[in-house]
Amino acid sequence: MNMQETERDQEVDEVGTRMPHIYVILFIFTAIAALATHFIPAGLYDRVTLANGRSAIDPDSYRQVAASPVGLEDFMMAVPRGLADASVVVFFTFIIGGMFMVIRRTGIIDVAVDKLTRRFATRSILILPVLMVTFAVVATLIGTQELALVYVPVILPLMIALRFDSITAAGVALLATTAGFTSGVLNPINTGLGQTIAELPLYSGAGLRSLLFIALLAAAILYITRYAIRVRNNPELSLMVGDSKEIEKRAVYQHDLSSAAMRFNQRQILAGLTALGFFAVMVWGVLTRGWFMMEMAGLFVLMGISVGIISGLSTAKICDAFNEGFRDVLVGAMIVGLARAVAVMLEQGQIMDTLVNGLGGLVGSFPDTLSAVGMFITQLGFNFVIPSGSGQALVTMPIMAPLSDIIGVTRQNAVLAYQLGDGLSNILYPTSGYFMATLALAGVGWDRWIRFFLPLFGIWVGIAIAFLVFAQVTNWIG
Repeated sequence: MNMQETERDQEVDEVGTRMPHIYVILFIFTAIAALATHFIPAGLYDRVTLANGRSAIDPDSYRQVAASPVGLEDFMMAVPRGLADASVVVFFTFIIGGMFMVIRRTGIIDVAVDKLTRRFATRSILILPVLMVTFAVVATLIGTQELALVYVPVILPLMIALRFDSITAAGVALLATTAGFTSGVLNPINTGLGQTIAELPLYSGAGLRSLLFIALLAAAILYITRYAIRVRNNPELSLMVGDSKEIEKRAVYQHDLSSAAMRFNQRQILAGLTALGFFAVMVWGVLTRGWFMMEMAGLFVLMGISVGIISGLSTAKICDAFNEGFRDVLVGAMIVGLARAVAVMLEQGQIMDTLVNGLGGLVGSFPDTLSAVGMFITQLGFNFVIPSGSGQALVTMPIMAPLSDIIGVTRQNAVLAYQLGDGLSNILYPTSGYFMATLALAGVGWDRWIRFFLPLFGIWVGIAIAFLVFAQVTNWIG
């Protein structure tokens, strides 16, 4: 082992010493949630069915019930039950990993990366805003933050080839989709559902949310562009320094542009067109058929098989590629189940509704001008245990909407506070399943991501508070 390798290993050890493994962090959170069921009173809200068929809570029905603290046997089952509850995300992660490995084996990605690298060699930084605006617009219109799972494997080889790093790839996808989803100009998942529960005209207030979209996205583009330029100019400043898989990725995807340009053969052209056709079907299904992870997973299985066969891979090689892809994302898939285990403990101990009731009361203690900010902070905290946008709306908005009438916050602003509290922290908390799966696909550890993201998160929180205070002062109703 040479001196450079020794220094890299020491740096990895130091990072590991500073931050426990994500499994350890999530296990501790699960244990704390289980212990909390022994001290926090159990309580329940009645559930009612909305006009759209979704189940929400009745805000006037909270009552304490007999305590049901989590026992040792229930705690033992927390992780398996978490994996079962989050099974759709778990298997979606596996299938994406397998499908993209098949496409890599066809050589399509290598040739495409070579062509794009040559085209953007002298203006590589321009590709960041182009991709981010595209991803953000899609997310703000159809509300699919989870598409970051699809974007990352596509753009990762290109980011490495352009002398950026894996955090840049993860950031382009996660920051853009989060900025778009959070502002939710026409997002049916957070804006549409939140306004429906709050009994507001659907998609009202789009003007202010459009300004929020521009502010969040502009901050994200400037932030990641600055980081990417620093990494390109000096790879030692990358937060991925010392990561062995990052070194392997650079060896595979970075190449000498003085060599002969790579070309697609006829089979690869047909396979590439087939892959684009499958992506077009996916977009059609999401927009017109309401497809989500289950349907997309099934489509991606067919896509991997079809593209592999058309490109000339044998069935054995296609199966081996799927298996290799499954192995590459195994840790990320397991993290999704571990993250869900926290909520499983709170639900089994029947203290989830008690926490909602308590947080609702906390909002009323804020000064009038900061009442909407109090709602935002409350939603920000609650998103740790319910990282689903629609799930959080159905649990918290039936309380926050009538509460806003009492404390002098417009219902429009209450919905905005929910959107900001839910959306911004979706790529912060390790309990967010799709987020952790995306990091796994990018090969980025949560600890490294946090070091990258926290400064921007602080900027985003400042933007959120500014918009909420403005809406409060102007009595914004849309």
